[in-house]
Amino acid sequence: MIRSLRVRLMLAATLLAVLFMLALLPAMQGAFSLALKDAIEQRLASDVTTLISAAKVEKNHLKMPVLLPDEQFDLPDSRVLGYVFDREGHLVWRSRATQEETINYKPRYDGRGNEFASIREDNGEEFFVYDVEVKLLGGKNAAFSFVALQPMREYNLTLAGLRENLYLGFGAALIVLLALLWIGLTWGLRALRRLSQELDEIETGERESLSEQHPRELLRLTGSLNRLLQSEREQRTRYRDSLDDLAHSLKTPLAVLQGVSESMAQRPAEREQAWVLQSQIERMNQQIGYQLQRASLRKSGLVRHQVELLPVVRSLCDTLDKVYRDKGVKVSYDIPELSHVPIEQNALLELLGNLLENAYRLCLSQVRISLHRNVHGIEVCVEDDGPGVPADQRARILQRGERLDRQHPGQGIGLAVVKDIIESYDATLTLDDSSLGGAAFRIHFPA
Repeated sequence: MIRSLRVRLMLAATLLAVLFMLALLPAMQGAFSLALKDAIEQRLASDVTTLISAAKVEKNHLKMPVLLPDEQFDLPDSRVLGYVFDREGHLVWRSRATQEETINYKPRYDGRGNEFASIREDNGEEFFVYDVEVKLLGGKNAAFSFVALQPMREYNLTLAGLRENLYLGFGAALIVLLALLWIGLTWGLRALRRLSQELDEIETGERESLSEQHPRELLRLTGSLNRLLQSEREQRTRYRDSLDDLAHSLKTPLAVLQGVSESMAQRPAEREQAWVLQSQIERMNQQIGYQLQRASLRKSGLVRHQVELLPVVRSLCDTLDKVYRDKGVKVSYDIPELSHVPIEQNALLELLGNLLENAYRLCLSQVRISLHRNVHGIEVCVEDDGPGVPADQRARILQRGERLDRQHPGQGIGLAVVKDIIESYDATLTLDDSSLGGAAFRIHFPA
């Protein structure tokens, strides 16, 4: 399937031009043929007039001069042949040029006056014939048919030469026309290329909306796209605001319940119920946070972000170094300067924050963050030297609520948030063994 609009238009235009020329070619050939036949008819009529003017009748017999005024009748190899027939169709005179020709032409003396036609001899040779009936000649009653013939060889050669010239001319005209069409389409489609460039700028975040500097035919499209972009922004804002309002409205009741559970925990008889209540309150807090993160980190369908990775990683590691000061984690970076990843900054912070927090918590002493670029895209890897993840458990821990580390509090939400963020950016997350000895979380952003 041809996906280029310009190529489609060129193919359609080429097909129409070829069909038009194929239809025009026979019409032009026919018109030229008619014009050429008219010229031949006029020439033969003039030749017959020459014969009639030279003829005389003496004692009811036709007398023709030895030399005619038009010398071409007297030349043996002349292309014009002259004949005179009587009323009964008997040949009574022929020009010197007919001595080498044997033509079986019989005039039809039927009172029509004159006739222009073509005949074909048994040997395949064709002639144009102009036949004039004469009843009065030199003021005397006479009945003769004066006939002039011309071979069609020259006519056919002329027509063949014209056909060849038409083919060559039409071929050259078609090439020039297609070149002009290509130039015209290139110029005409510049508006679509400009629109495509503006869409690219919207995806990279360089502009907020499409401009109005487009042809009238595209203004409705650009207006609809701008309204779609604005509606998407407003909808995302309303969604986040609604979830924020819901979270704030639940904080007070949850705080009250937390206070009640703490009071219950002071009484030994109710300590077990207090522990259940506190765990459920903690779960509700984490679920609220998780939903707020999903709402705020979901990317726009038309906008592609680019964030420099190294500053974000260093900022997160500085914070985690303070949290895990007693552990003395050694962090190494394998990230080229000015390396960017196609993700929104808040999403990147949440994504790497979860992965690095897990790495710091589970490692023995080392964490490594790297970025590698290839023809397939960008890969960001977070590794540690901890216990790692068994191969049969790697798919399960990415599910919400599933955790391998049961010694630390939490509901297993972090990696589920990571997975949601990665999927929203068409990326993939894989777990592997690290050369440090622990787990390696690899995030692949496609090119």
